[in-house]
Amino acid sequence: MSCTRGGVEDAMTGTVRRLWRRALHRWHYSFVGVTGALVLFCLSLTPSLLPRGNLLQGLISGISAAIGYGIGVVAVWLLRNVVVRPLPRPGPVAWRWLAGIAATTVAIFLYLGAGWQTEVHRLAGVDPPAGYGFPTVLLVAVLTAAGIVGLFRLLSSAAGRIAAFGGRWIRPSAARVIAGALVAVIALGVLNGVVINGFFAVTDTMFRSINNETQPGTEPPDDALRSGGPGSLVSWASLGNQGRQFVADGPSAQQLQQFANQPAMRPIRVYAGLASAPTSRERAALAVRELERTGAFDRKVLCVITTTGTGWVDEKSVAPLEYMYNGDTAMVGLQYSYLPSWLSFLVDKQRAHEAGRDLFNQVYGAWSRLPSGHRPKLVVFGESLGAFGAESAFSGVDDIRNRVDGMLLIGPPNSSAQWQQIVDERDAGSPEILPIYEQGATVRFAGDPASDLDHPATVWNNPRMVYLQHASDPIVWWSPRLIVSRPEWLAEPRGRDVSPDIRWIPFVTFWQVTADMAFSTGVPAGHGHNYGPSAVPAWADVVPPQGWTRDRTAELTPIIASGGD
Repeated sequence: MSCTRGGVEDAMTGTVRRLWRRALHRWHYSFVGVTGALVLFCLSLTPSLLPRGNLLQGLISGISAAIGYGIGVVAVWLLRNVVVRPLPRPGPVAWRWLAGIAATTVAIFLYLGAGWQTEVHRLAGVDPPAGYGFPTVLLVAVLTAAGIVGLFRLLSSAAGRIAAFGGRWIRPSAARVIAGALVAVIALGVLNGVVINGFFAVTDTMFRSINNETQPGTEPPDDALRSGGPGSLVSWASLGNQGRQFVADGPSAQQLQQFANQPAMRPIRVYAGLASAPTSRERAALAVRELERTGAFDRKVLCVITTTGTGWVDEKSVAPLEYMYNGDTAMVGLQYSYLPSWLSFLVDKQRAHEAGRDLFNQVYGAWSRLPSGHRPKLVVFGESLGAFGAESAFSGVDDIRNRVDGMLLIGPPNSSAQWQQIVDERDAGSPEILPIYEQGATVRFAGDPASDLDHPATVWNNPRMVYLQHASDPIVWWSPRLIVSRPEWLAEPRGRDVSPDIRWIPFVTFWQVTADMAFSTGVPAGHGHNYGPSAVPAWADVVPPQGWTRDRTAELTPIIASGGD
């Protein structure tokens, strides 16, 4: 494969040189800008958190190259306005040297990039793509970068013409400033008013329509212990797509009995959709009335769930509680959006906070009025954007200790305030990917909960709180700060499924991790944002039923992994 890949790259070198000369002479690209584009293109081929296909890698590399070109152009502009003497213009010899260096460097980094991608694929448990297809990255990157640079040059040309026209009546320097500002305002107006608003309008319509649909095979429950069923205060139609799926899913009493080898109770599942009540607080109040109707406060465990953006609840993360307690459980969720989490994070982030706070506070109010010896264990669950919303009901770890019996948060976004505070205040010497906080007395972090939650070897008090976060999960590690600041998780030894060759590179790492987010669940369980059945050992440590053993955890894990069958 290496020989084949090298042959393809050698054949491309001559073609690259010829195209290079024609393009540069025809379009008059900046020498420093092209140098910047070359540097960032090559650096963009370095590994990131998750494996990428050639098309995605090409887009990332093209965006990086365009940024590199822009940095070079801006640097030249600044020097020309600071240095009195005019800067020398590179001649044909300099361009030929750059062309030769570019062809050689690009070929080397394409070869290295294919090797890095092979390594990242294997770390994620995915078969690596054929190495000979990797040069496709160059074509996609060139088209992407040329398109972006061409757009900005078009805007610059328009500003120049406006400045020339305005220079007939005012000073040329003032005309250039006014023209630049005018073009920028118009471009931003078109971007915001047409492109962005149009995008959100289309996606809003599309996902609203999906929310009104019902997944094939999903029928209204005939169980009075489910929202949307007989006697429910919440109509089946108002639950939304994911709410209907949540109340229709879950292990049956027969499945629970088969696992426990004794009679099982029918689990309670309560849900309020966007159409169930006008506001978040009213939906939360309705959900509490549903809990009271179904007798949820008489169960052993009551789980308060903050959903993801679409209202989705991960079945693999909540069903373990129903198996562990043989159905003597109640669960309640609340929908606050019908947009996917990444889009909901942009436009509905505050709604996630409100939903997490309103639902827990309403449930806690009803729960706390019960006699202390007649209350179910109160636990909290959230995944992804749901983790972001779930923690908003609490002012800090002390508040959690005082008001819950356990909490499990999976894959929290990097902007989760409480998560960030705990990570920032972690014990000295513990890594960001697996922090130790207050010697693990209440809060613990795990990538693999079956082993990580045993550390540190200190007393783990009740109540217990767990954050599950993979070292390769871009949802956990993505932040705008990646543009200009190296994160601590890249200043410490890499996680078990992260390439040791990954390095922080300004601008480049940000785009790499941004692209990783788009496909964060498209990897096997245990990597990226795919946590699979890892909630089983996590719940077994957070709120284990009496007599529960590790052998029972080992028996339950494959059942949850297979969908409960």
